[in-house]
Amino acid sequence: MDRKDSSEFFDRVWDVVAEIPFGKVTTYGHIAAHLGSKRAARTVGWALRAAAAKGLPCHRVVNRFGGLSGHAAFGGPHVMEDLLRSEGVAFTDDAVVDIKRHLWIPGEPE
Repeated sequence: MDRKDSSEFFDRVWDVVAEIPFGKVTTYGHIAAHLGSKRAARTVGWALRAAAAKGLPCHRVVNRFGGLSGHAAFGGPHVMEDLLRSEGVAFTDDAVVDIKRHLWIPGEPE
């Protein structure tokens, strides 16, 4: 992916992230698949890291298991969890999001 393509892809990722409903989460892979690039989950992560100052709800993007793999971008491991909990997102005993309850898949009706 060249610079122009990645810039356009980042913009498209940010558009999807802006749509994630309050109290819901989605995964890097679901965003990538929605954008037609199933194997670009890592690139979705790069786009989220680049979005730090955009005010997007990037804390609502988790890994495929519901883990908080993006917490480094939020100033510490508990900030992302605190933000999600403040939206009513439940966690399992393993400290991962209850993905069955809170998953939002881009492009699918709720």
